[in-house]
Order: sequence, then structure tokens, then C-alpha cells
Amino acid sequence: MPKLGDYFITTLKRAHLEWGSHRHTSTRGIIYGEGYLQIPRSEAAKIGIYNSNHPNATYIFNCNSVDGFLENVTVKASGSSTAGDIYAKQFQGNGNLQIIGDWYNYVNAQLGDRVKVTWISPTDIEIEKI
Repeated sequence: MPKLGDYFITTLKRAHLEWGSHRHTSTRGIIYGEGYLQIPRSEAAKIGIYNSNHPNATYIFNCNSVDGFLENVTVKASGSSTAGDIYAKQFQGNGNLQIIGDWYNYVNAQLGDRVKVTWISPTDIEIEKI
């Protein structure tokens, strides 16, 4: 489980910035404005960022952005790189898949930009474009 001071840095790719429209699946229609934060698997394993496949995991986190745009929103650590893996591969809005996309728009995020995710408590994270 993450602890105060843990952090990772991720580099934005097109799929992160355009999750709802840049898709390689037909499981649902195009939804513009969605985005997610990739969690590198090595960081997920090192920090202990689990998804719902882990029976005792905390995978819902309170999130704020350093710039003040996001305030007390909830994000979910979800997905996995292989079926059944307990480590999360992304943070997404919990119930609102556009919340990260809205933040990307606010900070004018571009391909190649980097985002730092820092734990300010075991259940609270802070994100910033660096």
C-alpha cells in the first residue's frame, strides 16, 4: 500500500490524452474528453498500487492537483497489464472518465509531457504536470 511521500512520474502518450477517442476496441462508442494517468507496472509493484483483483486493496484515492483545478475528486487505480494481475495500470476518474481529460485540457497537456503523482497520505494523491 502506498505511503506518504511515495511518487512516480509518467510520460503522456496519445492514448492517455485521448482515451475516449483514440481506441483500438469496439466495446463502446467514441467519447471525447476522457483521459487517464498511466501507472508503470514497475512503479505499481514497488509502491503497492493495486486494482480490484487484490482482495484487500485500497484502489480508490482522493486526488488534488497542484494547480488547484482538481480538488477532492476521487480516482480509481484500475486495469492490469495481464488478465488477473493485481497491480493497477492506470488512474481514472471514479465514475467520471472525463475528469483527468478535463485536467489535461486545463494544464494544456501535450504528448511527451510528464506528470508526477505523489502520495500525501495512504489514501490521498496529488498530481502535477512537471
